[in-house]
Amino acid sequence: MTEYGFWAAMLVGLLGGGHCLGMCGGIVGAFSRALPNHGVIDLQQRIAFVLAYNGGRIFSYTLAGILVGFASGMLAALFQLDAALSALQLLAAVMLVLLGLYISQLFRGLAYLEQLGRPLWQRLSPLAQRLLPLHSPGKAFVAGTLWGWLPCGLVYSTLTWALASADPIQGGLIMAGFGLGTLPALLAMGAAADLLERLLNNKKFRFLSGLVLIAYGVQMAYIALSHLL
Repeated sequence: MTEYGFWAAMLVGLLGGGHCLGMCGGIVGAFSRALPNHGVIDLQQRIAFVLAYNGGRIFSYTLAGILVGFASGMLAALFQLDAALSALQLLAAVMLVLLGLYISQLFRGLAYLEQLGRPLWQRLSPLAQRLLPLHSPGKAFVAGTLWGWLPCGLVYSTLTWALASADPIQGGLIMAGFGLGTLPALLAMGAAADLLERLLNNKKFRFLSGLVLIAYGVQMAYIALSHLL
């Protein structure tokens, strides 16, 4: 499963950037408005705030990857569930195909998966609101860690890779790679953001991006099935 690790997950984050802009654009805007005024901090300090709350988000993704990788690895070691791990790899492949269909807008079924995380987000969202305004990069980082638990089909799909890895280090790297892949879309500002949003939401680009992810998923499914059969 290592060939579908850090760099492959980063590609998923990059190709899913259009979804990130739509899903997290409001949160990014709220965080940006909560920063000190332009007259109070210079551009360098403002960039530090933006990197801090995005760093917190990626930290939460990485932590989730470590936890699920550790849990599945422990279960596999305790109960010798090699076949179950291959089944998890097959699940990860299916989720990747669904993600490809979702990004290409051929099938929206993955959106229902996001409903599973809403109860947790309803508890965490008020905590994030209490942290506003963001007076320091440290406070911005903490706010970002809460943002990382926003229900997201892309996150959940990639998290199945971390689960199937059955390794906390590999699971953490997978989710860190995914988080870094989403950075270009969420860091872009002004005209660059408009240009990037047009590209990421272009029907042809989304369709081709979806096909790439589906191809990844099919190859992963083939490898998993070869271990099961």
